[in-house]
Amino acid sequence: MIMINDVLVTAEVVEEYFLCNLNACKGACCWEGDSGAPLSRAELHTLEQIYPKVKPFLLKEGQAVIEQEGVYTYFEEVKEYGTPLIDNGPCAYMTYDEAGVAQCGIEQAYNEGQISFKKPVSCHLYPIRIVQNPQSGLDILQYDRWDICTAACSLGAKEQLPIYRFVKDALIRKYGEDFYEALDGAVKYRNDNDK
Repeated sequence: MIMINDVLVTAEVVEEYFLCNLNACKGACCWEGDSGAPLSRAELHTLEQIYPKVKPFLLKEGQAVIEQEGVYTYFEEVKEYGTPLIDNGPCAYMTYDEAGVAQCGIEQAYNEGQISFKKPVSCHLYPIRIVQNPQSGLDILQYDRWDICTAACSLGAKEQLPIYRFVKDALIRKYGEDFYEALDGAVKYRNDNDK
């Protein structure tokens, strides 16, 4: 593990390779799983504020679920808030592009300049998941290994792209540029000393 400020980064995050291969998976992480994308408390309020501008970018099924359940849902099994699901499957904010690849309606609204919120941090950071240590309160960054991402692992290995570099923008968004630079420096230092 590497510790930067109050964040523990597991070895897999810096040693394993990953690069999304949407041609292979079609964005399956947006419609697979047992609960919606994890949301922070601050993001709950953000979703309430931006929903009117995001709504036109969503599928009718997603709009219907959000109108019925709200812009977020509490998932008892995992004890956290997340994005609502359509029939316990796809994220209510999911849409498709012309090729049938899952897209994020929130991110589409962001790309069109309608909102300043890109998408939930948990989606932006994926395949990293943040787990908080209950005793210390420290964030622990873990690799969420999932068989639907096999093609992403293969492509990442081919390109020699470690997970933490794949999610560089998301890490900077969450923890700041100094955090990322310190993590990258620690990884380079460790790699140089392992030779």
